[in-house]
Amino acid sequence: MELFLNILVLLGIVGLSNVVNRFVPFVPVPLIQIAFGVIAAILPSVMDFPLNPELFFVLFVAPLLFNDGKRTSREELWQMRVPILLLALGLVFVTVFLAGTIVHSLIPTVPWAAAFALAAILSPTDAVAVGSLAGRVRLPKSIMRLLEGEALMNDASGLVAFKFAIAATVTGAFSIVQASLSFFIIAIGGLLSGVICSYLIIGLRIMIRRFGIEDVTVQMLIQILTPFIIYLLAEGIGVSGVLAVVAGGIIHAVMRERTESMMMKLRVVSESTWSVIVFILNGLVFVILGLQLPHVTRAVSGSGTAHIFEVLGYITVISISLMGIRFVWLYLFWGGEWAFGQKPHGGHLRRLKAAVLTSLSGVRGAVTLAGALSIPLVLDDGSPFPERDLLILLAAGVILFSLISASILLPLLSKKGAGDNQKEQTRLQKEAVIRITQAVVRSLHDEMDDSNKMAALSVISEYNRKMRRMMRQGTMRQLANQDEERRLRLVAIQAEKHEVQHMHEAGQITAELAYSFQMTLGRMEALLSKHQIVKVYRVLYRLRWFVSKMWFRNRHRVHSAMPDELMNLIRQARHQMSEAAIAAVRKQINETNRSVALAVIAHYREEMSKQRKGTIWRKAEDPYHKQRMSMQLKAVQFARHEIQTLFEQNEISREIAIALRQRVNYFEAGLYNDTE
Repeated sequence: MELFLNILVLLGIVGLSNVVNRFVPFVPVPLIQIAFGVIAAILPSVMDFPLNPELFFVLFVAPLLFNDGKRTSREELWQMRVPILLLALGLVFVTVFLAGTIVHSLIPTVPWAAAFALAAILSPTDAVAVGSLAGRVRLPKSIMRLLEGEALMNDASGLVAFKFAIAATVTGAFSIVQASLSFFIIAIGGLLSGVICSYLIIGLRIMIRRFGIEDVTVQMLIQILTPFIIYLLAEGIGVSGVLAVVAGGIIHAVMRERTESMMMKLRVVSESTWSVIVFILNGLVFVILGLQLPHVTRAVSGSGTAHIFEVLGYITVISISLMGIRFVWLYLFWGGEWAFGQKPHGGHLRRLKAAVLTSLSGVRGAVTLAGALSIPLVLDDGSPFPERDLLILLAAGVILFSLISASILLPLLSKKGAGDNQKEQTRLQKEAVIRITQAVVRSLHDEMDDSNKMAALSVISEYNRKMRRMMRQGTMRQLANQDEERRLRLVAIQAEKHEVQHMHEAGQITAELAYSFQMTLGRMEALLSKHQIVKVYRVLYRLRWFVSKMWFRNRHRVHSAMPDELMNLIRQARHQMSEAAIAAVRKQINETNRSVALAVIAHYREEMSKQRKGTIWRKAEDPYHKQRMSMQLKAVQFARHEIQTLFEQNEISREIAIALRQRVNYFEAGLYNDTE
């Protein structure tokens, strides 16, 4: 029971850290999670969270590396194969040798093998940790692709080197010839076992589908179990489980078209599920780091090995050494064209900037900590592992140092001029709109069948038209105009609500109709609101809206054919509401917001035109109308999913994601305005 409660607390901390990051976006999420972990550890009710090193490695490393392999584009991986391999193999082994020598020289009580083990686990970088810098870092796209490919490959090479160094420390025996031969066999064997296991698992999934079992739940269960199965089987036959799960992830990415292309729902569920799993695992690693920090700090201070200020000095020297090794390696081997997508002009300045940006981006993260916490407790002879607590503290310190330095320096170095930045934002917005439109249209085609074909084609046509309009107007506006449009729409909704109240008090509409209008307007207001508190309120509001709607329908049954008198009353009320909204927006017009205000007014005039033509009125039980509404809501969800995917892959900034989500909210608000 105690372990279960501890897990619940840890999951609560992970969720809370993400909420806190919304209010302090300039602080990376991992730092918030580490801070919460430290607080939880020093509170009077200290959490007792025992760690099994082997279990920790399987639980965290296997799924994280498998997901990295799945997400990596094989085309981009192949295009950047030379710099990726030079970083993931060459730089890793150079780092192990040089950093291991520095660690042993600084701390002679750490044996050579243990020093090399620490250097090996510090060599892998974490692109996810770079992406957690809250949208403040706008690195060139090619640098981000390089970091992702490097993080995928150097995780494997660094962890394999780490296991050899740990084995040498535990057994006390090491042969360079035998180690080289074993490394080759274990590496090739790990890759082959990962490929073979993946093809067998994929074949099983295809066979299940051929039997007519199109069950997303079963498919997702197999996906979730896959990295653990691959890792345990590879380790069981004596080869590298780390390389096996990396190879397995890449094979699953290659075969995704065969396993998921015919099941759009599976693709959406798969991406969403893995996003949650990776978020939880990454978060748990950093929270556990925070929990361990007070313990290992007390253990190191109490052992008399080193004073805490000495340890801070060791951390600083090791961190700067790692950055220096990385910078020299990058500067010597590349001229910078791979980082900026063009040949460098003027040579050294661009080359220097590429090397500095990529060096600072070498943030250590979850894999480093997972490896450090997996260091065995004892040697083969039963004696304690030498300086285990100190090694964990050094690894944690380097992670913190790299995160803090990157969060401070990268935003400063990656800033562009105002003109260049605006041009880049516009380009990214255009590309994002095109990709979102394509994803939504493709998803709607996958959802289409004989029964809903007409409705789906109608929604696809309408969605294409709206997105083209957004390309010309809304999305290309500056972010300040986005905020102004939101403000004016909220002003218009407030005017509509006041008009509804006035009509009710004057006896023009019934209480039930006034209540229905107010509920619809309230939901639109919640969709358009930007404030954090209102975002939380949206969930509660939607629940209240659903319950109220069910109660209203039960008490006031609406017949499938709406009476002409009631239709005319609603049409007249909606016309008055639109006129009130237009009048309120006109009062807000000034020289700076004229174009935005006129766009909002045009929206209401279009609604009035629909009311006059009667195109917004549908029979409540019309099957076509129901199917069309269902497709429209699915299009909204598909668009939100694609925006989140683009943001998580660092294709768009947080500001662009917010602007695009707001446009989707406008679409959704329009749906409720038309149908409810």
